[in-house]
Amino acid sequence: MIEEHDIIVLCHDLDEYGLRRGDIGTIVHCYKDSKAYEVEFVTGESETLAVVSLESKNVRSMTMKEILHVRELQVAA
Repeated sequence: MIEEHDIIVLCHDLDEYGLRRGDIGTIVHCYKDSKAYEVEFVTGESETLAVVSLESKNVRSMTMKEILHVRELQVAA
């Protein structure tokens, strides 16, 4: 079960925020029955890029056998 402060992986692109499937975020709030979450996405310099409300189907837990990857941010116009 995903809990507050857990690291999650985005399951699909969020073009309006410049976020891509596979981007990493942190759960900052769990809604009732963990059906939805507030997720914070930050840059490499720890600046908040977005705090987004997402249904549980749109995020997944990160596994111990995954490696982090860095990409350049492409902000939507």
